[in-house]
Amino acid sequence: MSDRETKFRRLKALHEGDRAFVIPNPWDAGSARLLTSLGFEALATTSAGYAFSKGKRDSFAGLGRSEILANAAEIVLATELPVSADLEDGFGATPEICSETVRMACQTGLAGGSIEDATGDKDAPIYELSQAIDRIHAAAEAARESPFLLTARAENYLWGKPDLDDTIRRLQAFSEAGADVLYAPGLPDIEAIRAVCHAVDKPVNVVMGLKGKTYTVAELSEAGVRRISVGGSFARAAFGALMRSAQEVKSFGTFSYAEDAIPDAVMSQLMSQDKCAERL
Repeated sequence: MSDRETKFRRLKALHEGDRAFVIPNPWDAGSARLLTSLGFEALATTSAGYAFSKGKRDSFAGLGRSEILANAAEIVLATELPVSADLEDGFGATPEICSETVRMACQTGLAGGSIEDATGDKDAPIYELSQAIDRIHAAAEAARESPFLLTARAENYLWGKPDLDDTIRRLQAFSEAGADVLYAPGLPDIEAIRAVCHAVDKPVNVVMGLKGKTYTVAELSEAGVRRISVGGSFARAAFGALMRSAQEVKSFGTFSYAEDAIPDAVMSQLMSQDKCAERL
């Protein structure tokens, strides 16, 4: 059994427990190493966090498949944990492109990934249901070849369409099309989360750390959630710490922020000990 298949099985097993587990979202190899050291059982990439680290907005227009997969490959190499990737909309409208994206993701060593039904077009932000289903079906067929844990995302609530009934219909259809995990980011409250969990037959992921209400792991477990991600919120928290530190220096000429910084010795221990092969 390959290392990637072993990680796939570990990731799949995490979804089969009787309580929710947290899958945090590193944005690069360094943040992946830090999160791994804290005892998490799996990691998931974040397109938002990666975009911020490159000075870009998190948008379909600004992020390409090759750079997203290259970032994911660096994260995979930085940890022994299973890694699932944010694969955006599959990086194309057609089912064929979605299946190709899954195959390419497998080649990077990823154990899983998500594909969403958002189009990136503000005038028609969500794929029509039949096309959305065809895209997930094609991705699921490619995932079964590998294997690869496929998460299907229904994006209504992130694109100004707060329709719970339609969101549930989409998730149910994605499950029937072969998705392994279901995800509707931006659900407004625990009642909506509970309704989704009770209406579908696959493990449900929710995201915490966005705007709006937050709930504990225990509360989400009780509602039926099996996986909790944090999206780009850890990256935004890191940038928030950077901004506060820089503002202190610029505004007051003081450096007390360093008291909360991770010591250099600790950071050095967390990072790779490999030596540069090019050094003479």
